[in-house]
Amino acid sequence: MAYNVVEAAIALWTGTESHSIALVGFGLDSIIETVAAGLLLWRLAVEARGADRATVERTEHRVHQFVGVTFVLLAVYVTVQASWTLWKLESPGESVIGIVLAVASLVIMPLLSWGKLRAAREIRSAALRAEAKETLACSYLSFTLLLGLTANAIAGWWWADPVAALLMVPWLLKEGREGLRGEACSGA
Repeated sequence: MAYNVVEAAIALWTGTESHSIALVGFGLDSIIETVAAGLLLWRLAVEARGADRATVERTEHRVHQFVGVTFVLLAVYVTVQASWTLWKLESPGESVIGIVLAVASLVIMPLLSWGKLRAAREIRSAALRAEAKETLACSYLSFTLLLGLTANAIAGWWWADPVAALLMVPWLLKEGREGLRGEACSGA
């Protein structure tokens, strides 16, 4: 959670400064991940206090629904902002800090996700599995972000940033639908 807070702050700050929709979307995903992780800790605390299976399942369902809603909301935001940026031909600035952040997340997020997936299997938690998939999404988003920021910085392709943001949307919607239906997210 601490890394996600730092990641969100850096991404939102540099995204706002450089007018990068991909960085802002990445930062918002980090906030969503932090909140989802907090809710998951609540779910685990409910079980640790010895709640009956029905209460644990209800809590798990609520966490799962939240993860689904957040994916859908993030997809809508990214679609609207990236489309507007393309429509207005708004060129984002370069963000070396954003590129470094994307590379760091490409290393950290898969490791964190795999640890969460292992724990989810051990305690048989679909909510933890869904949250781990959201963490894994950060790796996919990091890669997409890195492509967009690098293409903008090196080749001057201003449109690469909003296109990179739009490339995040199909995955976000798929995971959102699965979460809202209460299915275990299948992930990337």
